[in-house]
Amino acid sequence: MRTKARTLLPMVAILVGLLCVCSSAIAQKPIVIGAPLATQFLYGWDAERAIKLAVDEINAAGGVKVGNEKRPFAVDVIDTRDLEAGVPVSEALLAVEKLILEKKVDFIVGGPVRSEAALAAMALLSKNKKISILSTGALSPKYNETVAANAEKYKYCFRISGEAKWMVMGELVPCLMQIGKDFNLDRLVIFVQDVAHARAGGETLAKVMAGKGWKVLGQPVVYPTGTTDFSMGLLEAKKQNAQVMIIWMDMPESAILLKQWNDMKIPALPFGTIIAAAEQPGFWKATEGKGEYCLASVVNAGNAPSEATPWTMKFVKAYEKKYGLEPEGYGTSSSYMAVYVLKDAIERAGTLDSDKVVDALKKTDMMGVYGRIRFDPKSNQIIPSLDPKEGAVGTIFQWQNGKRVVVFPNSIATGKVLLPPWMKK
Repeated sequence: MRTKARTLLPMVAILVGLLCVCSSAIAQKPIVIGAPLATQFLYGWDAERAIKLAVDEINAAGGVKVGNEKRPFAVDVIDTRDLEAGVPVSEALLAVEKLILEKKVDFIVGGPVRSEAALAAMALLSKNKKISILSTGALSPKYNETVAANAEKYKYCFRISGEAKWMVMGELVPCLMQIGKDFNLDRLVIFVQDVAHARAGGETLAKVMAGKGWKVLGQPVVYPTGTTDFSMGLLEAKKQNAQVMIIWMDMPESAILLKQWNDMKIPALPFGTIIAAAEQPGFWKATEGKGEYCLASVVNAGNAPSEATPWTMKFVKAYEKKYGLEPEGYGTSSSYMAVYVLKDAIERAGTLDSDKVVDALKKTDMMGVYGRIRFDPKSNQIIPSLDPKEGAVGTIFQWQNGKRVVVFPNSIATGKVLLPPWMKK
């Protein structure tokens, strides 16, 4: 018995030593990511889930190599409330300030989610030399334009998700033109929510499509946040023989709009440029299938299942395993990738020093969930493309028989656009 015990002792010692080595990353002081998010809204809670999924995966693999040591990530989420009606931008700024000054986070990932709040936070980030990777919500092109106009002052501000100009000119317009060609459609009505990004987006899209030879029927119809009856606008669209109905709304009541559209059998294809309600996997059940045929842009690939890159479905399955549903919409895959891109930059920099990590971020060139990840050297905006081999690719899908089927861009499409049967007649 003693001989056997003596034989086992060295083996136990070796195992204990291995466990100590494997757990060394966890024993180190964590690298804290501050996540300012509107946690009660889709673009906040899906970003939080995605950030935590990436952190869990990285920590399980040993953490982040900083010089000669391995350190884990930790996440500190704070609710900015910046998507709530009537909440001032100042409240989101206080949330970001708290993360930086009180919580002493090392990096910022996620929001603020509202464009006005994200823009206002730029000065605070620069003052404190705090790197931020914007990954959800804020789509205003003014963000990257501000960085480009004063690159040294705002060098700490990056955005890894899409922005409105590219969404309109690079994705929505080409997709609309393709639909018009395939089905001989050219009459457009535009419904927008009464918020700055939607009004501006609707007006821009109207001008662009008119210039492309489409008949834009009147000015964009503006609906106050919280509207629950869209029947008058739908009847007017039917009266004017609209063939495509653009919807730019991030309010959940847009689900009611689509229910009414289906009940009234309006012969116009619904196309949600930003339509938060239709992005989510639970939308089909919530509308009892009446949202079928609606198209929706989720900004980046991976926010709906596709084979954009080898990493796309790996991410989709990991998210589904952890949270019980597919990635939920805009802000999911980009928030997940932001953590991995930050890890890559820290490891190449070999330090947490902000200026050195900024230099490393600017040299980022890696394949991710939605394509090749690189930042524009002047604006720190992710470089987009319709080809995932060249840049960050977007996703426009259509609800078909209870599933989100990617229909654009063609490089990652899993199906074709279908028209409602009452349009075919």
